[in-house]
Amino acid sequence: MTQKTKVALVTGASRGIGAEIAKRLASEGFYTVVNYANSAGAADKVVEEIKAAGGQAQAYQVDVSNAKQVNRMFADVKASLGSIDVLINNAGVMKLNALSDAKDEDIDAQLNVNLKGTINTLREASVHLSSGGRVINLSSSVIGLKLERYAVYAATKAAVEVMTGILAKEMRGKQITVNAVAPGPTETELFLQDKSEEMVTKLANMSPMERLGQPSDIASVVAFLASEQGAWVNGQTIRANGGVV
Repeated sequence: MTQKTKVALVTGASRGIGAEIAKRLASEGFYTVVNYANSAGAADKVVEEIKAAGGQAQAYQVDVSNAKQVNRMFADVKASLGSIDVLINNAGVMKLNALSDAKDEDIDAQLNVNLKGTINTLREASVHLSSGGRVINLSSSVIGLKLERYAVYAATKAAVEVMTGILAKEMRGKQITVNAVAPGPTETELFLQDKSEEMVTKLANMSPMERLGQPSDIASVVAFLASEQGAWVNGQTIRANGGVV
């Protein structure tokens, strides 16, 4: 790795949107750290694909809901690679249920990963990110749609959007931008789980584009925000959803 190579840390990057973001940033010249919690094989595959395409990457196992592990990851990455320039908060858990049927373990899982995990990484980024860096949080367009069964998940993502705006202000003087990207219905394993074919078709047709988003659609928006061209966008949430309102 050359000294000028910027480092991007992508949480939850072993599959889906996170994997696509990791591969896209690597293609843009970033040394990409592919964070994962449990799926070592999938994370290694992402790293292999990046290297096969001429990019640079490594996998790093951390449960983002564990503050000590997150602290260690930031310290290790910074020590071994010299800097952390971009943080992508993609790790997420989605458990769909009406509030009346919400299970304690499902509530805890979403709060721990989606909310506490984001707090943990943002806290470290506020200390360790290089001047001129980027923080990009993944939210969800379901916040505006207010769909049934999404209450807990949407609540965690609403909190992420609020933290995005606040941290952007707290980064004053560091030339670090903090933004969020809120995908609409996107064809990933996480999105498709526990959904009938009828529900998937209904959600796909909510967009005037009449299709589900693809992980590459989201990765393109993230790549823009991570680039020099995105430097004047700060404290914003971009709803990358094909026109779903």
